[in-house]
Amino acid sequence: MLRTEKIVLCAVLTALAAVFSYVEALIPFSFGIPGIKLGLANVVIVFALYSLGFRFALLISCLRILLVSALFANMTMALYSLAGALLSLAVMGALQRTGLFSTIGVSAAGGVFHNIGQLIAAVLVVETVSLLGYLPVLIAAGTVTGILIGMITELAFSHTNKTAGQAQK
Repeated sequence: MLRTEKIVLCAVLTALAAVFSYVEALIPFSFGIPGIKLGLANVVIVFALYSLGFRFALLISCLRILLVSALFANMTMALYSLAGALLSLAVMGALQRTGLFSTIGVSAAGGVFHNIGQLIAAVLVVETVSLLGYLPVLIAAGTVTGILIGMITELAFSHTNKTAGQAQK
């Protein structure tokens, strides 16, 4: 893929991730636990990690968070989101490089570590470790949502590969 094509794809994926974040904020997913959400934008991040590499996935993730925070939220949300995203992406990048985990496994780990990163940021901001009692719930939620995101990402890859194959005919 040419550099220009990567930059254009990066811009499109950033916009798509921002749209997914906005749509998710509009649709009330109620898991019965405050702060738990599916994280649809992470489909784009996992897709970017596997198709463009770690650096572009990191760029897309950070741009999406800053864009969505500036337009629809606030900088406090950006702090928590960045903490979760950076830890999550670091873990996903490391696991992907080993070649030992499927897309679903990498995504599940990403979901768990995203929640852990946000919890660490909250503990530091609020200055109370009692928030760590929320950790088991966040690990379970991150695992479930990460698996779902990984499954959606695999569907996106299968569709992309079919579309690419049809375009070459």
